Amino acid sequence: MIDKLEKIQDIDINKIDTFTDMLDAMGESGGFNASLTNDGFKIINNMIQDSQCLRFLSFPAALVATGTRGLLKELIKRKYFDIVITTCGTLDHDLARTYKDYYKGNFDSDDTILDKHDIHRLGNIFIPKSSYGEIIEEKMINLLENLYSSGIKNPAASDIIKEMGKMIDNEDSILYWANKNNIPMIIPGIIDGSVGS
Repeated sequence: MIDKLEKIQDIDINKIDTFTDMLDAMGESGGFNASLTNDGFKIINNMIQDSQCLRFLSFPAALVATGTRGLLKELIKRKYFDIVITTCGTLDHDLARTYKDYYKGNFDSDDTILDKHDIHRLGNIFIPKSSYGEIIEEKMINLLENLYSSGIKNPAASDIIKEMGKMIDNEDSILYWANKNNIPMIIPGIIDGSVGS
């Protein structure tokens, strides 16, 4: 370990023309998570190049409440992963953000004031109550009624997830692309979120 020390290299923005250049520079810069970001990029790239590799993508739901949703959607759209394992909150946020907006907020906001304005706070994300519970309930009632009328009286989580992907006709959605590309989404605790309750 100590006999293989690598010198920290400053990032020179004049030598960065592409995203890959930036990741390479981060790999050389050492500090904290920068080099890990570069390592992760290399691992993902190697996985994508290996046609025999079964690729799993797993992430927490909070990322879907942020702009990172677009990155996750693109990974699924491009079929970089074969299976997605996540939490029910991913279904909640993807469904809600397909129809309503979330907003930038602050970690130190006064939740009492936000509540008076019917706004939830998820970290530094502001979510109007009409952008979460109400829209999820409306869409899920319709979805479950459609499943029931088609003869599926006791749907499995996989039935619900697949039907959500069919229902959402929006290319910004993770569920839309998982369904379109036939990529299974596994939600071990579907009753832990709004969609499953």
